Amino acid sequence: MTPQSAHSLHSPAWISFTYASFIGSVILVAIGILFAPLDIWVKGYFAMGAALLIQSCITVTKTLRDVHEGGKLVNRLEDAKAERLLMGLEREAAPGTPTR
Repeated sequence: MTPQSAHSLHSPAWISFTYASFIGSVILVAIGILFAPLDIWVKGYFAMGAALLIQSCITVTKTLRDVHEGGKLVNRLEDAKAERLLMGLEREAAPGTPTR
């Protein structure tokens, strides 16, 4: 396990909690819509809105995570390029040292 991946892992308790809270909130919203004293078409409208809200939250979360992970990859590539450039400069500065 690398040091970078060690801090990004979540505990099983946290993962269970997030699933339970998501499922619980969806169930509570569904019950609220179902038992609201409204016409069926208004309930359907609220149900569609809730479903689209859940879908868009998942999409935004995935997009933000992908952007963040892409930035980490770009930073690692830039760090590797800088490291290689510095190693080349060190070799030029010390001509008597053996190269690898």
